[in-house]
Amino acid sequence: MVNNSDTQQSWPQFTQSAYKPDGYPAWLEPIFRDILQARIYDLAVETPLTPMSSLSQKYGHKLHLKREDMQPVFSFKLRGAYNRIRKLPRDVMDKGIVCASAGNHAQGVALSAKKLGIRAVIVMPATTPDIKVASVRANGGEVVLHGDTFDQALAKALSYVDEGLEFIHPYDDPSVIAGQGTIGLEVLKQGPEDIHAVFVPIGGGGLAAGVGAYIKYLQPNIRVIGVESVDSASMKLALEQDERAILKSVGLFADGIAVKQAGDLNFKICREVLDDIITVTPDEMCAAIKDIFEATRSISEPSGAVAVAGMKKYLEALPEDNTETLSCVAISSGANMNFDRLRHIAERAAIGEQKEALLAVSIPEEIGSYRKLVTILGDKSISEFNYRYANHNKKASIFIGVQIAGRKDREALIERLNSNGYETVDLTDNEMAKVHLRHTVGGRSVDMPDERIFRFIFPEKPGALKAFLDQLGQQWNISLFHYRNHGADYGRVLVGLNVPAETAESFNAHLEALGYTFEEETENPAYLHFLR
Repeated sequence: MVNNSDTQQSWPQFTQSAYKPDGYPAWLEPIFRDILQARIYDLAVETPLTPMSSLSQKYGHKLHLKREDMQPVFSFKLRGAYNRIRKLPRDVMDKGIVCASAGNHAQGVALSAKKLGIRAVIVMPATTPDIKVASVRANGGEVVLHGDTFDQALAKALSYVDEGLEFIHPYDDPSVIAGQGTIGLEVLKQGPEDIHAVFVPIGGGGLAAGVGAYIKYLQPNIRVIGVESVDSASMKLALEQDERAILKSVGLFADGIAVKQAGDLNFKICREVLDDIITVTPDEMCAAIKDIFEATRSISEPSGAVAVAGMKKYLEALPEDNTETLSCVAISSGANMNFDRLRHIAERAAIGEQKEALLAVSIPEEIGSYRKLVTILGDKSISEFNYRYANHNKKASIFIGVQIAGRKDREALIERLNSNGYETVDLTDNEMAKVHLRHTVGGRSVDMPDERIFRFIFPEKPGALKAFLDQLGQQWNISLFHYRNHGADYGRVLVGLNVPAETAESFNAHLEALGYTFEEETENPAYLHFLR
């Protein structure tokens, strides 16, 4: 295994035993030579290495992004697919090819087949994002949707081999691995001389195997670190057990790396060339998508951002006494993102980067409680505030989102609320709360015959919610409150107020004096059906 001069340093380790190469195996040299000889640039492009200035400033290190999202199919997979297919004998090409893929390999195979003028059958899981399916069809691929996972699609694809079609494996093939390894060639060509670590996404392992095989041959001191989704970590498990293992299930958020079992050849190579593996959560991937957008104004898919998430986790785990400025490269492997997923990603990014806390807070069911709670929060920006009156309780349960500056800030906030008599439960890492509860807080309220419902719009700025509550006053009891910061320059609030008939005239005058844009929704059928 490769000699690694960093093995005596106290670099972070995320596996049970980090992989420390100390010699290059002779059997790997043919793949290294294939990387050098790969003729892929009549279809693939040499992508840039982009500095991540904001993230570099935040961590105090020199961070770069390898932009594989800039390939013609917006993914690195084109490299391996074309390197494999262009080597086929002409008589094999004439019969056609078949592959199984969650999307990115499929696009690479389809475009390669189009370039070479051959038939391509592409089997994709039915869960594949529409944008990837449409791209494959646009490039002439014959799409077959089958199963919910890659492994089910793979079984279907292999049945076409009996018809004479050549199977193009997405990762477990030496020519595919070599094609992906050209990224390592470009990183060493383009990057600074003092690269400390290269962070590589891992699904089946073809990219990590190829990049590691190339870098460790020429620069064994550079750390090659794989990054997997925590719910699809088949390579991490295989390396820890020193044998390939099959996961019972995989998470589909990062569909491009959702593989139950690492490739056979990929496992053997990664065992030789990887220094470590980091696993990251979907929330951490969402935060990394935001980081990539801020650095490049491009939107990565979750699997494309996984390496940046791993790089951040690695830097955050560095020893506190580390004073060395490190140069690191993260491979952005793809940008085939469905537009419909962006709202979910934006919501989760703040939690992934420890910038939003989700809390359940109990407050007295009495006039003025809201204002007092917001006053105790002080200068904290409130990102969400949900409440529905329940007359059978003496205390109200508020679902609240608060912008924070990290985990310690969150802990200090909870302590402040508890010390002021507010029973507080931290829901920040509660999956049900993040996915479902924030959208379902509410319900019908009985014994509230004088309830009126209003939508308000006001300028979004620090302290805006407190100013709104101050002006709303304490004459009328709040029975419903829903606010969510959507990142726009205005805030939107749905408010229910108990307005007895004898105070209606003064209430209406007060509303007009507030100066906010509002619309009464008391007769809205959505309210009458679900909240009244």
